[in-house]
Amino acid sequence: MSVEVSIVLPTMNEEEAVTKIIPQIKETLDQMKVSYEIIVVDKSNDKTPEIAKKMGAIVIRQKGKGYGDAYLEGFKVARGKYIIMMDPDGSYDPREIPKFLEVLRKGEADFVIGSRLKGEIKPGSMPWLHRYIGNPLLTKTLNFFFKIGVSDAHCGFRAIKKEALQRLPLKCRGMEFASEMVIEAAKGGLRIKEVPITYYPRIGESKLHSFKDGWRHLRLMLLYSPSYLFLLPGLFLILIGFGLLAYAYNTEPLRMHTMILGSLLTIVGFQVINFGISGKVYAVREGLDKPDMTTKFFMRYSILEEGLVLGGFLFIIGLILGIRIFLKWRAAGYGELFEIRAAIVVLTLIALSIQIIFFSFFVSSLMLKEEIK
Repeated sequence: MSVEVSIVLPTMNEEEAVTKIIPQIKETLDQMKVSYEIIVVDKSNDKTPEIAKKMGAIVIRQKGKGYGDAYLEGFKVARGKYIIMMDPDGSYDPREIPKFLEVLRKGEADFVIGSRLKGEIKPGSMPWLHRYIGNPLLTKTLNFFFKIGVSDAHCGFRAIKKEALQRLPLKCRGMEFASEMVIEAAKGGLRIKEVPITYYPRIGESKLHSFKDGWRHLRLMLLYSPSYLFLLPGLFLILIGFGLLAYAYNTEPLRMHTMILGSLLTIVGFQVINFGISGKVYAVREGLDKPDMTTKFFMRYSILEEGLVLGGFLFIIGLILGIRIFLKWRAAGYGELFEIRAAIVVLTLIALSIQIIFFSFFVSSLMLKEEIK
């Protein structure tokens, strides 16, 4: 028999909640007259799996750990055309499932997310820190990085077409899975829509860890955004560093510490950019991201030769300036020498040239098995 709707519930010691939630799910879907299955992915040490099984749910014992791991296991066995995700702790009302299915059935979206912030948050259901700081801040960060435009990126009440889900390369096993799913959906071109929902106080003890889970979400977003994590900060450091170098080089009296700081910022900024470009090339090479102007430029076959020429040119300039300093020192009888400005410039040029040369080799090594074009 074909199944239209699969409900996936990740459970961990929810025996009190599932007693209430599963009957509500069944009643709601029976009223809609749709074929369905309830899949409980369980990591409990209480009677949750026994209760769920008695109520007609398909119970899978979760072997791994984490929120994301539970859903990934549940998705493997889900047969429905539409898949509903919801936390089975009483915080979401199963009677709102029709809102999600209506959007998918009408073809208005491929992926539907509940929005607690556009709906109603019952007293005592969401801590003040999560409601006014954590969730809004993380959602705004996600929207800024990935241009998605959702209001509640971490809501656990969701629905997605199975064929759309199968196109998403989901891998995260922890709480950051919630962010990964939204990011991958946007990157995959899925049509995303929000529906307002009501959020209730959960039944039983919360398993959230505010700062730990929040950091996992932020960490994932940063790693998914090499431009914001590496390229922009690196460019900022280079501009500031080069500006300080130019200013101090042409200023009297000598501002040695300013020049040293400028050199440091320039070198560090350039290295950060190298990390960012390498990360973007690797992501494209492994199929984790799509090529853009930056990666297309650095994934060319000739990038190694061009890097060697540029790096060699800077090295030669630095070497010539260094020899000039040495000759002045020798002319002074190898005594006291005051060529601080020139020495810092030499140091900067030599460091940048070495970075360019080895960066070119590294990026080219990532492309070693690519077809030569």
